[in-house]
Amino acid sequence: MRSLTGRLVTTSVLLVAVVSLLVVGLTTFAMRSYLGSRLDEQVLQTRVAPPGVLPVLPPDEQLGPDGDDDHNHYGIPGTLSAALPASGTTGGRGSVLNAGDVDDLGTDLTAADLATLDTVPTDQRVHVVHLTEGEYHVVARSTPDQTGANARLFTGLPSSDINRTLISLLTWGLALAVAGVALAAAAGLALVRRQLRPLREMAGTAHEVAQLPLAEGEINLSQRVPDHLTDERTEVGQVGAALNTLLSHVESSLEARHRSEQQVRQFVADASHELRTPLATVKGYTELARKRPDDRENVRTALDKVSQESERMATLVDDLLLLARLDAGRPLERKTVDMTRLLVEAVSDAQILSPGYHWRLDLPEEVVEVVGDEQRLHQVVTNLLSNARRYTPTGTTVTVSARPGLVTVHDDGPGFPANLVDKAFERFARGDAARSRNGEGGVGLGLSLVKAIVTAHGGSVALTSAPGDTTVSITLPQRTPFVSTPGDARVVG
Repeated sequence: MRSLTGRLVTTSVLLVAVVSLLVVGLTTFAMRSYLGSRLDEQVLQTRVAPPGVLPVLPPDEQLGPDGDDDHNHYGIPGTLSAALPASGTTGGRGSVLNAGDVDDLGTDLTAADLATLDTVPTDQRVHVVHLTEGEYHVVARSTPDQTGANARLFTGLPSSDINRTLISLLTWGLALAVAGVALAAAAGLALVRRQLRPLREMAGTAHEVAQLPLAEGEINLSQRVPDHLTDERTEVGQVGAALNTLLSHVESSLEARHRSEQQVRQFVADASHELRTPLATVKGYTELARKRPDDRENVRTALDKVSQESERMATLVDDLLLLARLDAGRPLERKTVDMTRLLVEAVSDAQILSPGYHWRLDLPEEVVEVVGDEQRLHQVVTNLLSNARRYTPTGTTVTVSARPGLVTVHDDGPGFPANLVDKAFERFARGDAARSRNGEGGVGLGLSLVKAIVTAHGGSVALTSAPGDTTVSITLPQRTPFVSTPGDARVVG
């Protein structure tokens, strides 16, 4: 059988059958040995004079005073008695005692039977011989007859009763063995099915999962093995718990894949939307310049707008290309970068571009150095400062701090909207409130670029935001570990 149930039941039934046959066989063998020994003892205790031959018996083996026949001396029905001369069979006689009247001398032995008895040694031991009447256990003794001559006296009992007993025992034993095998098959089938029921339930769960459409779209993988089948103290429970763990991993992986697909679709849609606006502007002004080629002022204005939108598209495309390269694992330049100098230059540029803000630097006395790509790290700082300038009102204080392995940008502006904090570093993540702070807009790639670049450097980025207290923290690998003492904050501008 191919099924586990069939194999287990078949194995159990075969074991029961083999054990039953061994028990029946050993019991029959032991019973045969026991009954044979009892028969041999009975043969040795039996004294019977053959017809026409009256041996001289010891006093304790004579007839009783009342002259009655004693079965212990003259045997029971089927008892064999024979007498042969000291050598040969001439003149020998023998018979088998029949049931009924004690005067019945029984059935005489044939010449072949006497010849067979002639081979039995007179060693006072019981021997098994096969005569015309069947199998006999026979003992031979040497004793004087009535004339004083030596004779051999044979006494035996048939083993037919033993054989009948053994056949009956074997028949009943085999019948009981067959009944036991049948009962074991029925009980084993019921028990094995009951014990394998948890596996069938787990297989049902696996089949349900296998029938789900998992190739695409949102996946609802809520199927689990029931709790009562996940007890890890049992083998079945260990399988159930492992299957649940596997399903949980598959569910989380499919959810991550679905989120990634959605993000890619959203990314493509947002990128297309962001590119469509400047393209529409370029197309509009180009058509305007074409319709009025003689209006130099109009053509100049159109060309200026085309140039601005072209730069905007170029910047967007560069950002998208950089994100794609970082996602693909393109290696960045690895060298020592003086973060102190980089921050001073970036804050100085920001102060010139936005003099209405309060720009502050908080740097230690020692130079802060990290390992990385200077150009990309400069882009990170620039994006953070541009984000702070774009989404906070004039007069906001922006503080840039640096410590070994850590750079933070803090502002006391209105902060990020609560629904935007957790996804601020996602691509094209924007909120209406953020875009309306000072009328400037963006495509939502600034912070996502910050996270991608920092992650490519082996660092991490974090955001905490509340009204009046917004901080972006960046951790970067240091060139060499050292302990620095924070200095006083430096004010630029």
